[in-house]
Amino acid sequence: MSAVHSKLSTKERILEEALTLFAERGYDGTGVDLIAERVGIKGPSLYKHFKGKEDILNALIDAAEARYDEFFVSDKHDRKTPENKEEFVKMTMKRLSFTIHDPMIRKIRIFLVKEQFRNERLAEITTRHQLDGIQKMYAGILESMMEKGLVKKDDPQLLAMEITAPVVLYIARADRQPKYEKETMKSIEAHLRHFCDEYME
Repeated sequence: MSAVHSKLSTKERILEEALTLFAERGYDGTGVDLIAERVGIKGPSLYKHFKGKEDILNALIDAAEARYDEFFVSDKHDRKTPENKEEFVKMTMKRLSFTIHDPMIRKIRIFLVKEQFRNERLAEITTRHQLDGIQKMYAGILESMMEKGLVKKDDPQLLAMEITAPVVLYIARADRQPKYEKETMKSIEAHLRHFCDEYME
């Protein structure tokens, strides 16, 4: 057991192992006894911390949503408007580095891709993270930059779609084929710089 793992509470270890198993085997393919076995406890002991597998899933979703909001995008936090092309690219690459490298966010994204067709709540979360939420955030950023004269006047929603759609596809590739991660990040940065050259002053 790693030093980091040993510092986690039993409840945190249950969530960590459950997420790993859900990402690997899917929700239906993961039983409570297997989660308990991975944690190193007996099945009945798990019920001291959670009512069951659905309770574990809901706790994981809530934790991932909070982490995503804190580090990537949230209406709760003020968004700094980039002052130039370079700042825009750096800000975006920093967010993407987080979403690709954070172990929890990566596992939850892989899990959502598999389970979005079986669970309405998971379908809504997937749509928000891969489409609606990220486009809303970038539409707001681009609109603020338009007001400052940094971006050509255009429909911010359409520009947000133009910039984010390829990025979502690149991230999916990095999830499927981690060996292409460096190449993926280079491709995303090239895409961002091309976008900046086309639309930014």
